[in-house]
Amino acid sequence: MQWTNLNEQPVYENRWFRVNLADVELPGGGRLDHFVIRLRPVAAATVVNAANEVLLLWRHRFITDSWGWELAAGVVEDGESPAVAAAREMEEETGWRPGPLNPLLTVEPSNGLTDARHHFYWGEEADWTGEPRDAFESSRREWIPLKLIPDLVARGEVPAAGMAAGLLMLHHLRLG
Repeated sequence: MQWTNLNEQPVYENRWFRVNLADVELPGGGRLDHFVIRLRPVAAATVVNAANEVLLLWRHRFITDSWGWELAAGVVEDGESPAVAAAREMEEETGWRPGPLNPLLTVEPSNGLTDARHHFYWGEEADWTGEPRDAFESSRREWIPLKLIPDLVARGEVPAAGMAAGLLMLHHLRLG
């Protein structure tokens, strides 16, 4: 039961995303018009310290008018690998430069509408380089005990689905 994208025409475009209208052939021969949002990949990173605490940002998202814990994240720039972007974003948003990063998870947060891929990384080392350049991204940055992550997710304090998935995977990898 595979849908086939026969053609796409741009409807709107800016540096962050494109909205296209796709002509889609359905199994059995029917056709429909389907909007597709094409997004640049996103990379996110965090570090777990020796005390099994994870570095998170507390921030407000105006679009959903919600507060929650997140990992430092941002768009992968042209010519940049997701791992390099994740490290750059972590330092810009937290003031901590991560050491070697390990792949954690790649998710497609809304693959019925967008082609977005979010790449999550984690490490065990970070150096404080000073106040974050992009401090406006969050109200605060804190080291949160990794053992608390499932409860934070259950209470809705990690509202972004990809962030919740990445943190739960990290919890599983580190604490079982």
